[in-house]
Amino acid sequence: MPHFVIMGAGRVGVMLARTLEASGHTVAVIDQDIRAFQPLRKNFGGKLVTGVGFDKETLERAGIEGAYAFAAVSSGDNSNVIAARVARETFKVKNVVARVYDPNRAEFFQRMGIPTVAAVRWSTDQVLRRILPEQAIRGDYREASGRLILTELPLHEEWAGHALVDIEAATGARIAYITRFGEGMLPRPDTSYQQGDTVHAMVRTDEATEIARILSQAPKDTEGEHHDPRDAWAGAFAAEPAAVKSDNPHTN
Repeated sequence: MPHFVIMGAGRVGVMLARTLEASGHTVAVIDQDIRAFQPLRKNFGGKLVTGVGFDKETLERAGIEGAYAFAAVSSGDNSNVIAARVARETFKVKNVVARVYDPNRAEFFQRMGIPTVAAVRWSTDQVLRRILPEQAIRGDYREASGRLILTELPLHEEWAGHALVDIEAATGARIAYITRFGEGMLPRPDTSYQQGDTVHAMVRTDEATEIARILSQAPKDTEGEHHDPRDAWAGAFAAEPAAVKSDNPHTN
């Protein structure tokens, strides 16, 4: 059973803990203030650990060794990023995320390889997307027929350095734009995925779960499972196959 460690017992931390436990996962919550655990005193079976979230001993008591993911959602930017780095670099936790209040510092933290989200855009759902990369994709926009959704694509870290066109070829998705260091950018034919990027793509609703599965694995694990993106778009717009072909420079 996957184990999750959360640093910070504020509103987001409590919601994360209860959501993950309700999904059948084991959870440990860390906070320096024992009073912060009050909302979790009833009907919560997870572990409550009092201590500094980036202290190795505290993390070990929370079960960080072998943890599936770590989320630092306390009220301190620096503490969150330091804790996330310790979790990733010392304890080799692959799925980490840090809450950041100051958007001007988000770029710096992203360059350190720590996925961050500015507090103004923060939500429990966004945290779950980053620490549960294999969960079903939830679209940010759904077109009228319901067949296509625009959504974030969580990628395995080993996709870093691969061209976006290779990601499209492996999944059948059409990448609309990426967010890099807090800024949106339109991809070019030679644009590659960098660790910390957020990839936004249009995908077929009925293929969303399979796409999430493919991208949650290292690229070498997807050999032989590539999809032709023309198939996905031709299926979505069966009445306009010619237009789809001419609009897709990556498949000509």
